[in-house]
Amino acid sequence: MQHRVAAVGGDGIGPEIVAAGKDVLDAAGERYGFEIAWTDFDIGADRYLATGELLTEDDIRELSKFSSIYFGSIGDDRVKPGILEKGILLAIRFHFDQFINLRPIKLLDGVTTPLANKRPEDIDFVVVRENTEDFYVGIGSRFAGRREEKTLEVVRDIYHVRFGLDVETDADELAYQIGVVTREGAERAIRYAFDLAGRREKKVTSVDKANVLSDVYGLWRDVFTDVAAGYPDVATEFNFVDAVTMWFVKNPEWFDVVVTPNMFGDIITDLGAMIQGGLGLAPGGNINPAGTSMFEPIHGSAPKYRGQDVANPLATVWAGSMLLDHLGEHEAAAAVLRAIERSILEGYVTRDMGGAKKTSEVGRHLASLVRTV
Repeated sequence: MQHRVAAVGGDGIGPEIVAAGKDVLDAAGERYGFEIAWTDFDIGADRYLATGELLTEDDIRELSKFSSIYFGSIGDDRVKPGILEKGILLAIRFHFDQFINLRPIKLLDGVTTPLANKRPEDIDFVVVRENTEDFYVGIGSRFAGRREEKTLEVVRDIYHVRFGLDVETDADELAYQIGVVTREGAERAIRYAFDLAGRREKKVTSVDKANVLSDVYGLWRDVFTDVAAGYPDVATEFNFVDAVTMWFVKNPEWFDVVVTPNMFGDIITDLGAMIQGGLGLAPGGNINPAGTSMFEPIHGSAPKYRGQDVANPLATVWAGSMLLDHLGEHEAAAAVLRAIERSILEGYVTRDMGGAKKTSEVGRHLASLVRTV
């Protein structure tokens, strides 16, 4: 079987870590009887600086031909922060309606966690983050004056909303941001979490701040309760976001599947990354189950290390394992994760993890492990 996958190296260390990941995934294909046909896309800072183009209509049209995108990293010191991230990464997520951000929080054997008394069996859960709503819809304003009239819109495949605002103030300057949660948007993310829990330990924890932001997250709670009624075999609980940060540290073994609105998911998954060993071991998937999904490491582009072959590729390779799982190649996905764990136990890692190997060397080693172990 052949799988067609788009590859976007992006900026900084991105091209190097994606190249290492592609080697590992190709090796998995050799062993488990499938082929990946890669198509590389030149999208990132270099093209933007040369042409002014971020994500073009041609890019979108071509990317839409693939069920999966393998993404490296975005961000460059030569470009003002936010331009590349919003114009490329977020544009891909929103255009392809990648409404799930999936983040495994799993401590691998051989990895040191800051939670000294915790073992791999204690840290093994998944965060399902709603990925298109909340305070990340990108609507708001900032103005200095007495009055502003503004029309703000959110357009999604499943709904369209328009805000007509007439703001009056005697403040010297005012800024506001609007968070949006819809029944449709919340339900599809929460249902995804319950379906995932049915294949795991049958427990879902909802995270919100409904005790203070009672309208927007009150709706989230109502939808969670409604969806939960259809899954009587799955245990449920509510946690406020401030409390869940404490429990992630104190008792991570309590969690199996955690589902959360967008903003809180962005925050707690970085905490999750640290308890599993750091950003160098944290992958993520931006998923549309019926469309084009994207898999990437969650760390930045580290432009100062570009071209030096020193970056840690493990998060990118792990993201590749998630991509294989998404494609239905479950055995191959598990083999890639085992190879990562084996390489860590052998000490065959880059310098940020206490080793001395180069990015490309780790990639080749992982590919060899996938073929033989």
